[in-house]
Amino acid sequence: MTLFFDEFKSWQKELTRYSFEQFTPADVERALSQERLDILDFLALLSPAATPYLEQMAQKAHRITLQNFGKAILLFTPLYLANFCSNQCVYCSYNVKNKIVRRKLSFMEVEVEAKAIAEMGLQHLLLLTGECRKASSPEYIAECAKILRPYFASLGIEVYPLETEEYHKLYEAGIDTLTIYQEVYNEDIYASVHLSGPKRVHRYRLEAPERACEAGFSGVTIGALLGLGEWRKEAFFTGLHASYLQRTYPGTEVAVSAPRMRPHVGSYKPQYPITDTELVQILLAYRLFLPRAGITLSTRESASMRDSLLPLGITKLSAGSLTSVGGYSETTEAGSAQFEVSDERSVEEVVKMLRTKGYQPVFCDWVNVRDRERLKL
Repeated sequence: MTLFFDEFKSWQKELTRYSFEQFTPADVERALSQERLDILDFLALLSPAATPYLEQMAQKAHRITLQNFGKAILLFTPLYLANFCSNQCVYCSYNVKNKIVRRKLSFMEVEVEAKAIAEMGLQHLLLLTGECRKASSPEYIAECAKILRPYFASLGIEVYPLETEEYHKLYEAGIDTLTIYQEVYNEDIYASVHLSGPKRVHRYRLEAPERACEAGFSGVTIGALLGLGEWRKEAFFTGLHASYLQRTYPGTEVAVSAPRMRPHVGSYKPQYPITDTELVQILLAYRLFLPRAGITLSTRESASMRDSLLPLGITKLSAGSLTSVGGYSETTEAGSAQFEVSDERSVEEVVKMLRTKGYQPVFCDWVNVRDRERLKL
């Protein structure tokens, strides 16, 4: 079986033959006329020539989203279990060299936080840790999952890359989905922003979604951290990666996200800042190229920006989010946050916004078969 790494390396060479500037308005119009887009169509929609066509792209993206997803928006929230980290990533507050308040939730605190989050009505929870095996071992994550499982319909993880066997053990413990960002697909930039630690191995991280799919995970979400590399190339490789996963693992739900860098502990500034218009173009190109992929929009974006982006293909929103370790319960002391949240609205406020705009907020869109006995289904 061809791995994504092979396809990735092949397209790295192919891109030397194509310049985004070579695409013309006729190329964009051709892409917009197609029912199914090929790779060159996707490149055209990411090119400068597509900028005058954003309105047409938005209208088509909206129609495609309604056809495949209706007006349902799945809500979730993150729970940070720990913020200890072994890596020196220049763009992250959790950088091992940064002087921040490091915390790890005890199992008792995990349950306290679970109860507080469940009271918001949310049934989809994303578990996060810093990338430190010693502090947040697979065994610790699995035990947390077993504690959390009775409170939530679905559990996802956003942790350091694991082996296939380790992903399977987490699957058996109750984890359903994986979120993992390559951060930056450009290997030279990747090496320059990951100064030390196990995260420096580009390929091992690149192939983590495949290992999770092989382990039985029902869904994976991928993306690039926008601001680290040239956005057109980073968006292209994200879309290429998602397309590969959809083809190779048709039983797995594939989603993409387009997180922009937010203020954090440290002095690193985005080398390639992303404007609002550029973010819109990325999301529209994703939706047109990947009509059946989910698109997640986090609280990194402001409330007004998230409201405006909804019709462009968004299917999943975080709500009531905290990026600190603990803090949902008044009795749990919080550690330092990974980044500053921009949209600070409560779950109730996000629900009200969605309903006002004619969308259906979804707290639970499925029940895992492993819960049938517990729920007496």
